[in-house]
Amino acid sequence: QVQLLESGGGLVEPGGSLRLSCVASGRTFNDYPIAWFLQAPGKGREYVAATFRGTFYTDSVKDRFTISRDDDRNTMFLQMHSLNPEDTAVYYCAASANRFNRDYSLRRNYEYWGQGTQVTVSS
Repeated sequence: QVQLLESGGGLVEPGGSLRLSCVASGRTFNDYPIAWFLQAPGKGREYVAATFRGTFYTDSVKDRFTISRDDDRNTMFLQMHSLNPEDTAVYYCAASANRFNRDYSLRRNYEYWGQGTQVTVSS
């Protein structure tokens, strides 16, 4: 059984930083697409960033967030800087067992999802 497990969320003051982690088990996602999405209260899940032979970001986080992966540990990360209250959301990691190169922002392209980790930005 494939499982993604997120960690690293919490409460942070505006302007602060967090690093989210997501470890995969059940199979390796080395050289496969992985991504981060967020879901703010009352809204649907929105694309944040993805990596597959390169890195890709939504415009609102491009200069503040960094997606990375440690393939030896089957783990991905989202380093978040300059956080503001609008970043408050549940953050989900996602992965695909298919190598695709069309639209990394679409939820439907990812078969595996974590349970989410809460990020709250507040003073």
